[in-house]
Amino acid sequence: MILIYLSCKDIEEAKKIGKTLLEKHLATCINFFPIQSMFWWEEKIEEADEAALLIKTLKQNYKAIKVEVEKIHSYKVPFIGAFKVNQINEPYYHYLKKNVKKYYGKKSSLAKPNLKVKPYVR
Repeated sequence: MILIYLSCKDIEEAKKIGKTLLEKHLATCINFFPIQSMFWWEEKIEEADEAALLIKTLKQNYKAIKVEVEKIHSYKVPFIGAFKVNQINEPYYHYLKKNVKKYYGKKSSLAKPNLKVKPYVR
């Protein structure tokens, strides 16, 4: 499992991207929330109110998600970064596998994952 992070110009764009990914079964859940950003753009530091997306998916889907995001996204240079999830609770992992298709369009199998499914411990 991976989490993909990206920022969008606003909540509406974040919802549009999220809904597209869910409809194509490329993700099992999308979280979006308002953020404030500072960044270099055209030789100066800019500030903007934006929206962030956190996409829960399978590692194999990164490329397909990247392609879909680049089709829809309004930014010339969007950041589309992935974080590997090392541990996940088993019920959520099965929920993820049931609802997400691998990027080549077939339903993912419930084959034993590469990641270790361990209960969360504080």
